[in-house]
Amino acid sequence: EVQLVESGGGLVQAGGSLTLSCAASGDTIHNYAIAWFRQAPGKEREGVSAISVTDGSTYYATSVKGRFTISSDNAKNTVYLQMNNLKPEDTAVYYCAADHSWPHTVVTVKTTPKGAMDYWGKGTLVTVSS
Repeated sequence: EVQLVESGGGLVQAGGSLTLSCAASGDTIHNYAIAWFRQAPGKEREGVSAISVTDGSTYYATSVKGRFTISSDNAKNTVYLQMNNLKPEDTAVYYCAADHSWPHTVVTVKTTPKGAMDYWGKGTLVTVSS
């Protein structure tokens, strides 16, 4: 069983950057696909990005493609989400989640953000001011 803890959220002006971290413990991230989701106030949870730590495959939602970069550091057992050119509409609580299946992770991020992932973190708040 893996435990996930997000960090790095905060307040940033539009056009700014933040890097979120998803630190894993209890198991190695190499065994998982890791995804980032976000939920803005009053809105449904949205899939943002995912990475297969095993082979480096990545997926990005259209809304963040070209602005966000997901990466992993096996030595630190951590997945990162580098967010550039932030917009007010990026304001949300960001969650990382882990699953043993890359195909399931991609489907969940793309189409069913309410779908089950094996493990979830508690989230970190990102606020982008205009």
